Amino acid sequence: MSGEGNLHDPRYRRVWLHRLPHRPRAARPRRGERRGAARHGSGPRPPRGPARDRGAGRRQIAGIVHLAGYPAPRGTVGGIEATQGLLDGLLNVARVAQEWGVRRVGLASTLGVYSGVETDAPLTEDLPVRLTAPHPIPRSKKIGELLAEQFAEATGVEFVNFRISGTWGPLGHEDPFFAAPALIHAAASGQPLDLSGLLAQPRLGDGLDLCYVKDTGRAIALLQLADNLKHRTYNIASGQVTDNADVIAAIRRTVPEASLELPAGTSQPGAALDITRLHQDTGFEPEYDTARAAADYIAWLTAGNPR
Repeated sequence: MSGEGNLHDPRYRRVWLHRLPHRPRAARPRRGERRGAARHGSGPRPPRGPARDRGAGRRQIAGIVHLAGYPAPRGTVGGIEATQGLLDGLLNVARVAQEWGVRRVGLASTLGVYSGVETDAPLTEDLPVRLTAPHPIPRSKKIGELLAEQFAEATGVEFVNFRISGTWGPLGHEDPFFAAPALIHAAASGQPLDLSGLLAQPRLGDGLDLCYVKDTGRAIALLQLADNLKHRTYNIASGQVTDNADVIAAIRRTVPEASLELPAGTSQPGAALDITRLHQDTGFEPEYDTARAAADYIAWLTAGNPR
């Protein structure tokens, strides 16, 4: 998934709360905002009392969307410290949700929880997933999903898991798992394609369920603000596989001269996530196909935005 900073949508009122590693404090709400969902980052648990609860005293907090994840594979924090930060952040969200009396907490999970599931059909939320995972991110998200059930039972607050597919778009970070961000940045900048941030050499046929960030953000908002949800876990995705050849073709509709050469073949064909639950409970339909997403992202970058 892309970094938590890029899930913005001006159509929804919200209060953004971000906990910094060394000096946690609530971010000031924007003028005119009255109620919404609070968002928490990861990191050490802030102190109890007024410092932690400053945001709650200004307005009623209707819900919390927790998008923080395990530190990136190349991050400086690792081992027990990283796990401690992950658990402290999650526990703090559960505590303040109970204390503030919020209605719903949305927790970011990942399509990586389906790793190892063998099926030719789109991946549905009721498929049995493995208790192991090949990477810290899906491993930590499986832990988070199990803890969400415990938190809901212990606090009486509704906890909902968002299994988010590969997300790309404005303000996204370098992604180690799929090439779309690197391809877009090369096309927008005119610089040579840099694939050094990926964990493996990408190929034209490599694919995954790729969702543009504006669709991802809208789906999260719809789930968070829905009057009633019938399930505890939802896929957030486009519902179809997009491979690197599709991304390159979409980019070249906007930047025909883009030099984006990848070797043929595939090492990860990818699988689509089923979004039936999401559509039935919120009416969500993706608005951005690959071509529209690529054009929008390139326009953002060429306007002078670095990410």
